[in-house]
Amino acid sequence: MLRRTLLAVSRSDRIKHLVSSMPVSSGIVARYVAGESVDDAVSATSTLMDSGRLVTLDHLGEDTVDGSQAQATVDAYVLLLQRLADKGLAEGAEVSVKLSAVGQALDDGHRIALENARVICSAAAAAGTTVTLDAEDHTTTDSTLEILGRLRADFPGTGAVVQAYLRRTEADCRDLAYAGSRVRLCKGAYKEPESVAFQGKHDVNLSYVRCLKALMAGPGYPMVATHDPRLVAIAAELVARNNRAQGTYEYQMLFGIRPDEQRRLAAAGEKMRVYVPYGDQWYGYLMRRLAERPGNLAFFARSLLTKG
Repeated sequence: MLRRTLLAVSRSDRIKHLVSSMPVSSGIVARYVAGESVDDAVSATSTLMDSGRLVTLDHLGEDTVDGSQAQATVDAYVLLLQRLADKGLAEGAEVSVKLSAVGQALDDGHRIALENARVICSAAAAAGTTVTLDAEDHTTTDSTLEILGRLRADFPGTGAVVQAYLRRTEADCRDLAYAGSRVRLCKGAYKEPESVAFQGKHDVNLSYVRCLKALMAGPGYPMVATHDPRLVAIAAELVARNNRAQGTYEYQMLFGIRPDEQRRLAAAGEKMRVYVPYGDQWYGYLMRRLAERPGNLAFFARSLLTKG
């Protein structure tokens, strides 16, 4: 119930104005967001890579309904990729892109998002790295997967993201578990109807395991995005069961969540990638993180009370 309430609050214009006026360096915002500028993103990437972790960077923004804003997002990614290459960081850092941020919701949005994503993929290839297409609410899934297939024709390393709470995802995992296919499996962070998504935590976890089994059994490259210790342990069991070598899969966790576990996995020789968000459009992202971890609500409230 609290998770649903937080997701509903995230759509309140009044709360959005109040929260968005907080400095990104304050309290709980800095816990989950690396900063607002490309310099902040590159600095966070360097620090994480120095500790043996890999990185995927998300320039925050979604549900873009203005063509110029979509172009600005593309430009931001191109600049970021150039900076990563200039700093010698591109080998260990990719980028995550929400198609809604690059025009998917515009008129003729499917075509525009594909063209803009292709520009970012080209910049990533020139820098020596890759792109992963983030998953969003269920209404975008078919469009996103179709764009993924188009991009993979020219950029085969383009990654997919699937969400275990969607009832369709186990079948999607079987379809995507082919050689060379990079697939990030996460639980899902959007408010979805029961008709398309499992609602209870237990059912979502069971779906996650079924999806992970399909990915680990195939010849693709699973990216295990979870902070749940039980699911991390199950992933390790599936690695052993399927005789997978280290480097044929990876773990992923969010910036600011379970950093000790991130370092432990990296120290054990595992590929451990940190999802690092940055940019000034951090409100929606922050509210979804709070919805996933309601225990942070008191800390968040204190940040609001002491802002400014």
